Amino acid sequence: MAKAPTKRDEILDTAERMIRTMGYNGFSTRGIAKVVGIKAASVHYYFPTKSDIGVAVTERYTERFLERLGDPTAFEGAHKKAIEHYVDAFRDALVQDGNVCLCAVLGAETGGLPTEVGGHARIFFERNLAWLKKALAASSRVSAKEAQAQAIHILAAVEGAMILSTSLGNDTVFNSVAGSLAQIADD
Repeated sequence: MAKAPTKRDEILDTAERMIRTMGYNGFSTRGIAKVVGIKAASVHYYFPTKSDIGVAVTERYTERFLERLGDPTAFEGAHKKAIEHYVDAFRDALVQDGNVCLCAVLGAETGGLPTEVGGHARIFFERNLAWLKKALAASSRVSAKEAQAQAIHILAAVEGAMILSTSLGNDTVFNSVAGSLAQIADD
């Protein structure tokens, strides 16, 4: 049986939803407190500053996303499956949550973020690129240099496709980009 979420979890869940829909500057501790049903001072008990919330949300999001991806070496000899698996993780987030990637939102706001929050968004991208590079190198005939180039292309394409799909209110945009990424494996 799953354990009930703690107030800390509820605060992070609420902050994540707010950031993914309104951006980092679109949420406040007061807004979180109202949704969670606690006083703003109670939010500060768990997270002394807004940037502490941003860091915790980003760390949790990164860990959950990479956990969802699993072992990058599991795709030995299956280049196309590695790419499809990666794209599916973003598709699931887009379809199930109806929002773009948390770190895509934060990445777009980097210039206006506290340094520590922007740094944790950067870690998400670095760890995703490392996962992709490892998965692509393990899965096929590509060199480490080619795997790195493909990883950058794939990550940029799926993040951009999420933003464009959400902006246009049209999931077929994401699916079109996903289909073209699958062709990388066929080249």
